[in-house]
Amino acid sequence: MIENTTKILTEESSGIKLDRTEERILKDQIRVIEKKESYITLYRFATKLDWIIMFIGLVFSAAAGVTMAGRAVLTGIMTDYYTRFQIHTISTNEFSKELNYYFLIYAYFAIFTFFFTYISIVTWLITGERIARQIREQYFRAVLRQNIAYFDKYGSGEVTTRITSDIHLVQDGISEKVPLAFLCLDFYSRAGIIAEEAISTIRVAVAFGAQKKLSDLYDAYLGKARKEGLKKSLFVGFALGIMFFGIYAFDALAFWFGSIMITNNELSSGQVIGVYTLILTGFFSLTNFFDYIRAIALAMGASSKLFETIDRIPSIDIASDTGDKPENVVGHIQFKNINFIYPTRHDDKTLNNISLDVEPGSIVAIVGSLGSGKSTIVSLILRFYDPLSGDIFLDGRNIKSLNLIWLRRQIGFISQELALFKTTIAENVSYGLIGPIYENLPDNEKREMIVNACRIADAHDFIMNFPDKYETMVGERGILLSGGQKQRIAIARAIIKNPKILLLDEATSALDTQSESIVQNALEKTANGRTTIVIAHRLSTIRNASKIIVMNKGVIVEAGTHKELMDKKGSYFKLVETQQIQQNFKNREEFNILNSSIIPPKDDVTTSFTIKDNKDHQINNEQKADVEIGLKYTEHDYTFTFLELIKKVVINNGPDFLMLSIGIISSIINGCLYPVFAIIYANVIQAYSKTGDTLRREAAFWALISFIFSILIFLVTVIQNVILGFLSENLTERIRSMSFASILRQDISFFDDENHNVGALANHLSLHVTYVNGLVGVTLGNLLHVTAMIFSSVIVSLIVGWKLTLVCLCSIPLMIGAGGLRIKMLSSFQQKTKKAYEYSAQIVCEGADNIRTVATLTCENNFWEKYHNLLDEPIHKSFKNALLVSIPFAFANCAIFLVTALAFWYGSKLFIDHEYDLKKMFTVYTAIIIGSTFTGRFFAYAPDIAKVTSASGSIMSLLEHVPKIDTWHQDGEKIKIIKGHLKCSNANFYYPTRINVQVLQGLNLEVKPGQYAALVGPSGCGKSTIMNLIERFYQVTNGTITIDEINIDKMNVNNLREHIALVSQEPSLYDLTIKENILLGCLPGQNITQNDLEKVCQEANIHDFIIGLPNGYDTYVGGKGIQLSGGQKQRITIARALIRNPKILLLDEATSALDSESEKVVQKALDAAAHGRTTLAIAHRLSTIQHADIIFVIKDGKVYEQGTHQELLELQGIYYIMLQKQHLGESNL
Repeated sequence: MIENTTKILTEESSGIKLDRTEERILKDQIRVIEKKESYITLYRFATKLDWIIMFIGLVFSAAAGVTMAGRAVLTGIMTDYYTRFQIHTISTNEFSKELNYYFLIYAYFAIFTFFFTYISIVTWLITGERIARQIREQYFRAVLRQNIAYFDKYGSGEVTTRITSDIHLVQDGISEKVPLAFLCLDFYSRAGIIAEEAISTIRVAVAFGAQKKLSDLYDAYLGKARKEGLKKSLFVGFALGIMFFGIYAFDALAFWFGSIMITNNELSSGQVIGVYTLILTGFFSLTNFFDYIRAIALAMGASSKLFETIDRIPSIDIASDTGDKPENVVGHIQFKNINFIYPTRHDDKTLNNISLDVEPGSIVAIVGSLGSGKSTIVSLILRFYDPLSGDIFLDGRNIKSLNLIWLRRQIGFISQELALFKTTIAENVSYGLIGPIYENLPDNEKREMIVNACRIADAHDFIMNFPDKYETMVGERGILLSGGQKQRIAIARAIIKNPKILLLDEATSALDTQSESIVQNALEKTANGRTTIVIAHRLSTIRNASKIIVMNKGVIVEAGTHKELMDKKGSYFKLVETQQIQQNFKNREEFNILNSSIIPPKDDVTTSFTIKDNKDHQINNEQKADVEIGLKYTEHDYTFTFLELIKKVVINNGPDFLMLSIGIISSIINGCLYPVFAIIYANVIQAYSKTGDTLRREAAFWALISFIFSILIFLVTVIQNVILGFLSENLTERIRSMSFASILRQDISFFDDENHNVGALANHLSLHVTYVNGLVGVTLGNLLHVTAMIFSSVIVSLIVGWKLTLVCLCSIPLMIGAGGLRIKMLSSFQQKTKKAYEYSAQIVCEGADNIRTVATLTCENNFWEKYHNLLDEPIHKSFKNALLVSIPFAFANCAIFLVTALAFWYGSKLFIDHEYDLKKMFTVYTAIIIGSTFTGRFFAYAPDIAKVTSASGSIMSLLEHVPKIDTWHQDGEKIKIIKGHLKCSNANFYYPTRINVQVLQGLNLEVKPGQYAALVGPSGCGKSTIMNLIERFYQVTNGTITIDEINIDKMNVNNLREHIALVSQEPSLYDLTIKENILLGCLPGQNITQNDLEKVCQEANIHDFIIGLPNGYDTYVGGKGIQLSGGQKQRITIARALIRNPKILLLDEATSALDSESEKVVQKALDAAAHGRTTLAIAHRLSTIQHADIIFVIKDGKVYEQGTHQELLELQGIYYIMLQKQHLGESNL
């Protein structure tokens, strides 16, 4: 696998000639050295204290093992005394006296065993938790350390899978080592990436009805993992069968050879039994050790991937302290002969011998077509990548010689792909203050800086209108805020530290006109005295730049001021021309008069904000209940009992019911065979009490029976483990598939709940499903085996000797009671710590998903410290748990000495009274007492049972949860053909997660069939919410939304969405090929030809780019489309929308990431596509909607103005004021 990931294609395959130095530069950025870890390396992060604790645990574990060996010796001694008494070579008094002495020895052994077992279990549990924590922390630290090219190659979804499932596997292998039938790690990791992408872009999946397609893709990887698991199960089944055959075949040999030793007077019968029991104890320990070896092997396999990342030192290393840290920064940036190829796109040269000079304090704007290399320049300044050749200088110093953290802290960066963290607004902005200069400031000074930055970014007003103001949680990826709000907070975060260099990559693309004007003015003011590089598609934002650079296909084609370039009438002139807005005024003077005379009322526009907490519109209880219904699902609505869980698992295994029946029956038969062995064993001891030929003949007979028995054990064991192993793999695939499908089934309000973040849901699909899966595999087989053995042993013993059986049965409640208590304690512990581990996994997922933002802000240590602190709670609970749950386990181990002593004591009474002989005595003893030791093995699975029970609530509740807006239901009216008549009547809406904030306040609008309607207005006024409601992501609180006069609440939700296509402002692609991403937009049963595919791509102006790639439409786009620029991704999403030929087209800033030339072409295509269909567009670039049939101006959740472009201009209201801010007048040309 590693060879495939690091191989760099050269001239023969890519057409780009690379010398060895250039090949090495590319390879170094993505190379991962494959490792195979030895078991001892699992403990590489153990401290001296851990080693001391583990050594103590080993010593006490060995001591506990010695006590078990001592029990075998004592059994031989007791057998000797019973044999001698039966053949009358010892008196009754001597028999009683000797036995009483050894009963006392048994009591001492019980005390020692309890103490030794308790210490050994506690020490290993504690060290397992401590070391697992270290691995978690070191892995996350290493992940945050990696360069950006690493994430381009491997994606962020794999990180979540590794830190949840794989580290738990390692912990199982280094601590308590309970058996877990697990999975093929690489395939499940790949499936985890698909799941993480689908969940994080759930709105796109729902809008296009792509849940089934994504589920099928997920299932394909599960199927590959299942095939590998089946091979493993086959091997394990035969290995266990051979092992048990060897044990019982050894019994046959031992019985036969023991008779010869007794006949030759070399050993007594008790000594033979003692040696045999000692060796047998060792053999049975090996069967348990086989389970532990499997856990160890799984741990070693999982650790290799973890340690590969931990040991990887990236070529661009944020953790390195090396490099210069100049005291002063002037801000002079120079590119000299830069050639660049992305390490994961080595067949496409992005920059071709670029040279540019950015003077200190100047504002340099970079414009050009999509994929021309604009954003790449910014990435190289930040040292996200290294160029193939050439040098980049800051103040005359090669940036490779500068300390990486120092370099990035001199830069303020605002990306076109916004990333906010799941915390408060204040904390998000404060991430811009990371560094020694600001970290130690008093809280009040920090808060003042935060507020000032938000004022400059025009964010303060809308923040203050939230109920919690600056302490408002923004949700995962800022989902609770509008695009414009997120952008303004990102701007505040970038400018708060007053950086010397400012990089703005479409910094105002998601802002409304008014906010853009204010923020642009603020950015221009803050740019004074600092070097600023601006990438912009809205040319109105960069006309005052010191220098404008025009790029095309990786080269600079023009450079100069706005006026100079306009005079040339070259590429830049054409770009500007495409953004001209037609304003049909009679003359220029009229415009100038209006422009100077109209001052926007403060209360009308400049104070516009997202949502007001309007007390006149308080939500009533009935509405509140309706809004909250989407959040009624909680992870532990009900915790299933163990028996209920088994029943549900059996139901879920319906397709494999025959196999399950065979597996269950074979497990029960396997358990019922043990009393047969007890009978064989007792008859052998009885034969040993005889002499001569009788002894040899009877011993040989029972030895032969024992050998036949071993063959039977082999067959049953193989059938049990192979069948249940197959079932385990099938169930893993089935429950993972069902869980993923169930997650995709949920409505959008489910994902708005902070408990249902990507990290937590990914945890459901990996760790929790694994726990439930264990119930049908090895765990279920062994539980049935032991249960059947106990019941059959009791029945046989009652038949053979009911008196001793009743006395011996007291051992069963003791063992079961102790084990049951342990399960209950473990289950309670698992429930408490699971939430903490889920939240910590969410931090990991967030950090990996937003690695570019994390790297830019140099907040790697902040994320790591947050993760470190989140692990404190579960680790402390784990230590407490270790101290408590080890008590019943240790008691269960020592109880066997007490009940053995009791059995021999009462048996001696029955012997003295001549009621029992050796055969009766040892049949009952072997069946009940020795059999009860297997209950210890039963309760060794207690952690599995506890984890299964804990995970069951989340998994099964998820599978059974029915959302209010349910895509699985076929209810509702289905319409084959619609006209596209949209109407909102008195629509009121509250988001389920913010039920005290009204978003829409009696909204009324109507779009007639075939009309092109536009929504404009301040950021967060409710424009995107309207589209969410039309798609039925949510339901209106009050009022109605109709299509062709049919209430959409009464329509079948799938049928509704089949008539609609959505292009959102944040383009979302999956780690698939370009073709597969576009085809996700297809309707069910829609047959798409290659010509159809190419047609929509031509309409979206992306076809030429695609066919220019070496693999064309089969090119993989990378995780979240990382291999493409923002504009390229946006055009592919437009093609995905057009492929279904929708009757209603929803465009939420559909061209926001496009350059002027592409925007003009795509806008023309969208205009053409709009013919014959209803189109509703949200746009901040008013040039894109000036030809709309009707324009709605939205503010505070209402329609304030509506009309055509010309009508609204003549109205001279809000729309007119917005328009002025974007106008490129002749004086500016």
